[in-house]
Amino acid sequence: MTRVMFVVQRYGLEVHGGSEFLCRAVAEHLRDSVEVEVATTCAVDYTTWKDVYPPGRDEVNAVPVWRFPVDAPRDLGRFNTLYERVLLITHSREDEYEWMRSQGPYSTLFLQFLRDHERAYDAFVFFTYLYGTTFFGLPLVKERSILVPTAHDEPPVYLGIYGDLFRLPRGIIYCTPEERRFVAERVPSRRAREVVAGIGIDLERDGDAERFRSRFGVEGPFLLYVGRIDPSKGCDELFSYFRRYAKAHPGTLRLVVIGRSAMPVPKHADIIALGYVSEEDKVDAYKAARALVMPSRYESLSIVLLEAWAQSTPALVNGACEVLTGHCKRSNGGLYYTTYEEFEECLIFLLETPQARQQMGRNGAAYVREHYRWETARNAYLEMIEWVASGAAGGSERGSE
Repeated sequence: MTRVMFVVQRYGLEVHGGSEFLCRAVAEHLRDSVEVEVATTCAVDYTTWKDVYPPGRDEVNAVPVWRFPVDAPRDLGRFNTLYERVLLITHSREDEYEWMRSQGPYSTLFLQFLRDHERAYDAFVFFTYLYGTTFFGLPLVKERSILVPTAHDEPPVYLGIYGDLFRLPRGIIYCTPEERRFVAERVPSRRAREVVAGIGIDLERDGDAERFRSRFGVEGPFLLYVGRIDPSKGCDELFSYFRRYAKAHPGTLRLVVIGRSAMPVPKHADIIALGYVSEEDKVDAYKAARALVMPSRYESLSIVLLEAWAQSTPALVNGACEVLTGHCKRSNGGLYYTTYEEFEECLIFLLETPQARQQMGRNGAAYVREHYRWETARNAYLEMIEWVASGAAGGSERGSE
């Protein structure tokens, strides 16, 4: 059986980042077709990289996991200083490498493991371009490497060191057509065979709106946000826009936010912060919401958006994000805004036109059923893995979707 090593910066049931969740979901759906293992760090928190898990072999949902200690936790002050240097002023390629080392996670034992076991695995699949596990690890096994970049238009992606990174892998697997176009524009000369695979969404689960309302005491129509509560996710703008809307339209709508907080949630009568909830509660919340709101400018897929559509819930997304607007245009399952005035008009439309709102929800569900089945995503990953594993000639060959 083909032996594959998945590589990601954090891995575990307690880890809820998008690329980490994608890695775990794909690993679990491929484990019956190829021999899957995971190499990662002992960290849980991406801001510190502090070791939490014990080093060595672990197992998560029947997938073997190799955990390696990080050489040192992140020095946040040094990291921020270097970040400002490489993004805001003239700098050298050496400055970028220094920032990358500070960004982390950096694990000498992890890198030695890759060197020692390059030929023990038929393919190495690296998830997300941004962190040290990929940046320092992929070059060590580049002839057997597949990159799942989860790339989007954010400042670090324009650094020269990442352009070099994107030219190394044998294969690249994208989450959306927009991500593929973005990387093609950012790094025109790539040798990789490429495909858009996305992810699979569980279509069997059906949320219970009344169970959610009863469990959390939420009454009336509400807008739902699910994800990390963080300025980088657009939450500061969302809170500002919603408070302005609530002042202009008192008592018409509440905002429910689900997820871990990296910023204070404003104290407001119409903002309900539930923190982390179970998977069942999250699905029930999708079903109960008038709409899901996705305020992020930086997304490469948005699993949350697809999960909400699977529950026939329409979406309101940040129009500055090409991936989110692309989903909405292809599905006709949501609206998008770029200013407060558009945000307000969209909410009024969603609240006052129930037939249109419900039709958008049905459109979103149909879009997920057609494009985001696990069978499709699984086959795309397996085909790329087998191609790389076979050592096919023509490393500069371009694949297609």
